[in-house]
Amino acid sequence: MAIEVGTKAPELELKNQHGETVRLSDFRGPDGKNVVLLFYPFAFTGVCTGELCELRDELPKFVNDDVQLLAVSNDSPFTLRVFAEKEGLDYPLLSDFWPHGEASRAYGVFDEEKGCAVRGTFIIDKEGVVRWTVVNGLPDARDLGEYVKALDTL
Repeated sequence: MAIEVGTKAPELELKNQHGETVRLSDFRGPDGKNVVLLFYPFAFTGVCTGELCELRDELPKFVNDDVQLLAVSNDSPFTLRVFAEKEGLDYPLLSDFWPHGEASRAYGVFDEEKGCAVRGTFIIDKEGVVRWTVVNGLPDARDLGEYVKALDTL
């Protein structure tokens, strides 16, 4: 079961597609950013590619002085680097590869049977509190407009 609105977001520390460590806590505090934390099943799959490219096309809404987008999958950092280069994704793609699914499990969005995250999105404020969430099944794309509405309330 996914974590609920109003709860403190579990810390995560993952490598991005360039091998750099990214921590959720790096975005906390008065000079921090609200975070759109997006879990997706796998790179190079149809729905995932569509969602991540849609975010790329609307990037100023999700990566700016007030907001940071972090996309997490269970792929290796090497896979994510090739995926980012192929699709022109200039935002952090984080690898929850090893320990496999640890961050996805912490947020309650890991599908044990499939071995990957389902489509969970969490908007986390500058204090580290979850303010909005949506979880969709593997085949169901999320509505980008809903993220924008939720960010407007912060």
